Amino acid sequence: MKNFSLLSLILIITLGSCSSVRVASDYDKQANFNAYRSFAFYKPGIDKAEISDLDKKRILRAIEADMISKGFTKSENPDMLVSIFTETRENVNVNQNNWGWGAGWGWGWGWNPWFWGGGNFNSVSRVTEGTLYIDLVDASKKELIWQGMGTAALTDKVEKKQEKMNKIVGAILEKYPPEIK
Repeated sequence: MKNFSLLSLILIITLGSCSSVRVASDYDKQANFNAYRSFAFYKPGIDKAEISDLDKKRILRAIEADMISKGFTKSENPDMLVSIFTETRENVNVNQNNWGWGAGWGWGWGWNPWFWGGGNFNSVSRVTEGTLYIDLVDASKKELIWQGMGTAALTDKVEKKQEKMNKIVGAILEKYPPEIK
């Protein structure tokens, strides 16, 4: 039974540490979002994003696919311009678990038939977390009309990067168009 409890605790900690995408958005309440039907990428803004060109391509592919799935068309003469910028930071997590199995479960400091030895489990993990901002700009007025932001843990696995970008972009653009009350 004690093994089951320990495994359950480890599973809960592991699942809890798997971070999902945290999103937020803001918008211009005066904008008529029904008027925007086409988009293009704003190259000068995208060029300023401080990430690799490969990651930029992954993000832009994800944005394009999501916008098209929402009914927008990519155009040379768009209603809306799409720009991005990014931030990254490294989070260091230190977990110190000083479980005294021989001392804390009713046996005191003495003999315990289930004593497994020292219960000090220390771990350090580093997670790179990235924040992606997606700006939607009215093409004729050159004014920001909507901004979405998503933060998530990033992956180093090349084969998983596009999937991760799709998830982050999808979570951000789920907030567009805004629900105006």
